Amino acid sequence: MPDQPADERNAAEDPAAGDHAPHAVEGKPMTELERIRHSCAHVLATAILKLWPDAQFAAGPPVENGFYYDVELGHRITPEDFEKIEAEMKKETKANHVFERVEVSRDEALTLAEKGALAALGERPGSPSKFKLDIIQHIPAGEKITLYRNGEFTDLCAGPHVARTGNIGAFKLTHVASAYYKGDEKNPQLQRIYGTAFKNRTQLDEYFAMLEEAKKRDHRKLGKELQLYTIDEDIGPGLVLWLPRGGAIIEELEKLAKETEFQAGYERVRTPHIARQNIYLTSGHLPYYRDSMFPFMKLDEHEAERRRLEEEIQSSKFEIFFKLPAEKRTFDSQKTSKLTIRDFKAEEEEERQRMERLCTLAIELVERGEISPEIIDSVELFRKASAALAKLPQPDRYYLKAMNCPHHHKCFAAVPRSYRDLPLRLAEYGTNYRYEQSGELFGLMRVRSMQMNDAHIYCTREQFESEFNAVNEMYLKYFKLFGIEKYLMRFSTHDPAKLGQKFVNEPELWKQTEEMVRNVLKTSGINYVEVPNEAAFYGPKIDVQVWSAIGREFTIATNQVDFAVPKRFNLTYRTSQNTDETPLCIHRAPLGTHERFIGFLIEHYAGNFPLWLAPEQVRVLPLLSGADDEESLVQYAKSIHHELRAEGVRAEIDLTTDKINGKIARAEQMKVHTMLVVGRRDQEAGNVSVRVHGKGNLGAKPHREVMADLFQAIKERRAA
Repeated sequence: MPDQPADERNAAEDPAAGDHAPHAVEGKPMTELERIRHSCAHVLATAILKLWPDAQFAAGPPVENGFYYDVELGHRITPEDFEKIEAEMKKETKANHVFERVEVSRDEALTLAEKGALAALGERPGSPSKFKLDIIQHIPAGEKITLYRNGEFTDLCAGPHVARTGNIGAFKLTHVASAYYKGDEKNPQLQRIYGTAFKNRTQLDEYFAMLEEAKKRDHRKLGKELQLYTIDEDIGPGLVLWLPRGGAIIEELEKLAKETEFQAGYERVRTPHIARQNIYLTSGHLPYYRDSMFPFMKLDEHEAERRRLEEEIQSSKFEIFFKLPAEKRTFDSQKTSKLTIRDFKAEEEEERQRMERLCTLAIELVERGEISPEIIDSVELFRKASAALAKLPQPDRYYLKAMNCPHHHKCFAAVPRSYRDLPLRLAEYGTNYRYEQSGELFGLMRVRSMQMNDAHIYCTREQFESEFNAVNEMYLKYFKLFGIEKYLMRFSTHDPAKLGQKFVNEPELWKQTEEMVRNVLKTSGINYVEVPNEAAFYGPKIDVQVWSAIGREFTIATNQVDFAVPKRFNLTYRTSQNTDETPLCIHRAPLGTHERFIGFLIEHYAGNFPLWLAPEQVRVLPLLSGADDEESLVQYAKSIHHELRAEGVRAEIDLTTDKINGKIARAEQMKVHTMLVVGRRDQEAGNVSVRVHGKGNLGAKPHREVMADLFQAIKERRAA
């Protein structure tokens, strides 16, 4: 995660804004847990000051999994210091001090900061609270300024806090990092002390147990161990190479999505990976999304001719300039002594007009006999080359596709549409490319190339609610299939104050579509929370949050409403009244991208995928010793392997003469779902001995029964 700025004052827009923050985190009122953590940050500062009285503090907000406080201190705090800091914190919580809120004037706050009394245990003559001074100076006029006191400690803060330090519960410091003040490398570098806090010791212990389990389930670790994917520096950071075992998971997910979407009436399209700049200007993505797109590629079919004409123009410019008398030249006198081609690269139109004036002047001077006629050749060359260059088509700019919607809009527009064609549901597993900053790349969760389970639904306003609800039902179906028991839909709306800036300026359509989405969520009983100021630029959206089996939160998909961009593309359908109407568009991607969703599944299942999804579903393990009379057993094992492969089962066979325990250990290490052990007795009885990863030996069973059950389990996509 990149360093966050240390000004919590605008936390509603920036969760890491300065220490005089509104009573909110990420635009929402603080929860009870966030108040505990915010209060714990103050207790941390109190403890540090008890140990190092010269400490200067900047910001101390609650964050997603805990809290931090930024501090400037000569002593370099390390994890070895945590024990004594926590001991001081425990003294403070045991003292059960009241968190006292005090409203002060701007002048009073500045005076206290100048005396060093903010984020301090008292006045510190000669050592002003410099970061708090800066924060106060940036608080808008008219905004209330408040302090909070707990015991000896006083801090500039808008709160809220728990009632007393004794209400904090259980806490633990976790790590130290460096962070520039306000996230600006021109500012001082501070020490950022992280910690977390919970209502009680049980919750704290459960959290750290979850973190330990999360380390074991880390998709980067398991992805390498299970040979699912790799990221190679020669290919590029954030560009995933899917290995065969990872590719098998992708095939299963795409098969699932295509079957589900076919049953729901979707039609499949295919679109290219690049497109001309104009399509993204039309969609509005370039103005709003440029920084997240890869730089453009310039394709110039007339490059050689363009270069030749530009060289002629430049050479004729020099000749005209130097053949004119010095007093007639109109160029900047400071540039004429060191004239280079670069000096001529001013604004194109202004430069053209200036050169045309020089050409006209040169002809007049020749006609008056004041200069040699040979300058006329240079004038004619300049005018001829300039005219030819102006007629050349401009170079094309192509961008790697960062999103599929403009391409799908063109698919919609390719055929005349009637109200009878709607809803039209166009689906594609489209490859997108997004230029994530290198510091934001993270395994499969933040990448630069991704395959998205994308679709766009074009519908009338009357059809919208049923279509939007059907999309939500599809999410719920997937949640059940993958054993996702906890989820939350984050319904993101617009901020009317930012229409025309962050959001398209269509106030009535914003109100209408947000109300329609809200109605669907309410009537369907889906668990959701409304979040202001986080909509897409073209309409409200839903971010789908899910929790893995061990309680880790992930954002896996987005569902968006688009009332603006179809109009930009002039998308229309013929109504029953024989008039043209612009459809609404629903953007949806229930399985998100392969990269993020598989990253989630790896951690959710700890690599122990259900049979239908397992990269290697079955491994046949014959009991071989290398004896000459084992050929019939080998053939029996091979026949089982062949039967499995013939039915599309991802099955392998281990024909080594290693001991069976070694074969089983290798299969278990690769988390093969089912192992079929076959020996002479199994062959004679027509049986196989079944082992399932994580369950152990299930005993010998008739070969036909085992096969039938495997085939049916895969077909049904059973969870086990």
